[in-house]
Amino acid sequence: MSDTTDGARADDLWNTVENLWKWLEADQPVGGREGLLLRMLKLSEEVGEVAEAVIGATGQNPRKGVTHTWDDVAAELCDVVITAMVALRTLTPEAREVFGRHLARVAGRSLGE
Repeated sequence: MSDTTDGARADDLWNTVENLWKWLEADQPVGGREGLLLRMLKLSEEVGEVAEAVIGATGQNPRKGVTHTWDDVAAELCDVVITAMVALRTLTPEAREVFGRHLARVAGRSLGE
């Protein structure tokens, strides 16, 4: 895949995050600092849904048995990523740059790049 294609996909991704953020901001029942904190707490809710899906995919609740698939787990993980990206955009309009710098630091530290 070319760098141009990667850049276009990143643009699409961050444009979608921006549009989701605008959509949420337009109909936000609670604003200001409290609204910001509630947006961050949404991450905990989404992570809880990942846990529920894993428990359901493995049948760990004997009362319920297998209630989810690993595709459900993947979808819930995607929701966590999307929610985190929108939360980051809520925190800063420079979300793309902040994320890019942080990813580069983590990759450098972990992969020696």
